[in-house]
Amino acid sequence: MPDPVTREEMDYDVVIVGAGPSGLSAAIRLKQLDANLSVVVLEKGSEVGAHILSGAVLDPVGLDALIPDWKARGAPITVPVVEDNFFILGPAGQMRIPNWPMPRLMSNHGNYIVSMANVCRWLAQQAEALGVEIFSGMACSELVYGAAGEVRGVVAGEMGLLADGTPGPNYEPGLALIGKYVFLSEGVRGSLAKQVMAKYDLTRGKSPQKFGLGMKEIWEIDPAKHHAGRVTHTMGWPLGSNAGGGSFIYHLEGNQVYVGFVVHLNYENPHLYPYMEFQRFKHHPMVAELLKGGKRVAYGARAISEGGWQSIPTMVAPGVALLGCTAGLVNVPRIKGNHNAMLSGIAAAEAACAAIKSGRQGDALTDYETTVRNGAIGQDLKKVRNVKPLWSSYGLIASLLGGGLDMWTNSLFGLSIFGTLRHRKNDADATGLAAKFKPIDYPKPDGVLSFDRLTNLAYSATNHDADQPAHLRLTDPTIPISVNLPQYNEPAQRYCPAGVYEVIAEPGKEPRFQINFQNCVHCKTCDIKDPSQNITWTTPMGGGGPNYPNM
Repeated sequence: MPDPVTREEMDYDVVIVGAGPSGLSAAIRLKQLDANLSVVVLEKGSEVGAHILSGAVLDPVGLDALIPDWKARGAPITVPVVEDNFFILGPAGQMRIPNWPMPRLMSNHGNYIVSMANVCRWLAQQAEALGVEIFSGMACSELVYGAAGEVRGVVAGEMGLLADGTPGPNYEPGLALIGKYVFLSEGVRGSLAKQVMAKYDLTRGKSPQKFGLGMKEIWEIDPAKHHAGRVTHTMGWPLGSNAGGGSFIYHLEGNQVYVGFVVHLNYENPHLYPYMEFQRFKHHPMVAELLKGGKRVAYGARAISEGGWQSIPTMVAPGVALLGCTAGLVNVPRIKGNHNAMLSGIAAAEAACAAIKSGRQGDALTDYETTVRNGAIGQDLKKVRNVKPLWSSYGLIASLLGGGLDMWTNSLFGLSIFGTLRHRKNDADATGLAAKFKPIDYPKPDGVLSFDRLTNLAYSATNHDADQPAHLRLTDPTIPISVNLPQYNEPAQRYCPAGVYEVIAEPGKEPRFQINFQNCVHCKTCDIKDPSQNITWTTPMGGGGPNYPNM
């Protein structure tokens, strides 16, 4: 690559990376506060919504604050929750947990089953109507720093690099988009946010962030079995003691259901195969009966931040703020984060607008962090802060009983019987040695209810230019075979829900590690779970990745 690279610069008041609910909410709120502010949103997907995957049952509190008349404006939010079920599964049956012992915060009354991809497409329309510039297919690959070490902007739209990383004949260096403030709303484990957190030591004094891998399919089912507005969550089988996690089944409109499965990434057994646990789950009698005669129409996966209150990093540094899932604002027991993402976008916008009006730029927006921690988001997350660490340390039953009691005392009295429990280690360090665990024999997918990874991957419409550099980088290319294979049976073969990583063993040859980066659905599990922390996920060029229709 030429050094130095000459880039055209474009100046804005606020540069926002990521057209998810937090980034778009921030853009809308900025323009609501001051129509003369220049605001740009940069989205790595081919279009807004292409990389958005969420459950999703939406608590509309964030949208109510941002666009109170969203119903009149035709927001794609039309299926209210009418039934809320929770089951613990065994291999052949289930036990329903009644709703009455659960804290009120766990109720889905007043919430909606939505496609967040479509909600974000609608939010983008609202933003553009206010004058926000939105550029899709613009992956942000670098941060731009100022003389004082502040974040000034980002580099977006670099194109034309060859597979070896050198510029090809059609090389374009990308633009430097410069702002008075930069908002990072990249979602979970954002590549630029990782750099910012490391440079400014934003995780110091915080618990390690925890993650889950969420996999989701959309099914069209028999109309006689469809009940619009029904919400079902399960725990237990098939994971058992192998890992924490659970499922969701949401009935939306058009005889469709969202069928999802989450595996907590702090599992120890490196033989665990999260994708196959999901496929096995669909053969449970309760689920199989629902899906019988139906067809799967979409598939996708993403990581979920699960650390909660004690894992939120410092959210601001000079010139930059972390929004939404980038900061880990998911309420794990409620299985909801979109409402907090939107509220964080609103808070960041208000802090930035006030700063710009007072003549500031490039400083840390401490008012934003104060609002998040002391306002509605902090109140939402503090009430449930001990559920995840109890589950991680003591298992499902302790989490249900102890976590439930703790949520009640927090809700009624504003205090916790446990204080604030910390997470002990990150998910990569939680991985145990393969020799200490028995391999797991997974049933072969039947092609009716369950499917192999590559067959399912076709339903994510994932695509990358095969001639570009691999966006999945190995710090040391020898580690997968020399360390991870003998010690952990190279778990990348299994934890990736898209079949990106393979160990190729040919007769008479040494095994080799292969990265099929074209398959990547941008879930970032590899960046999180690799036991050697040897894989770094970066943004591919252009609009590569999945193209989710209505996830």
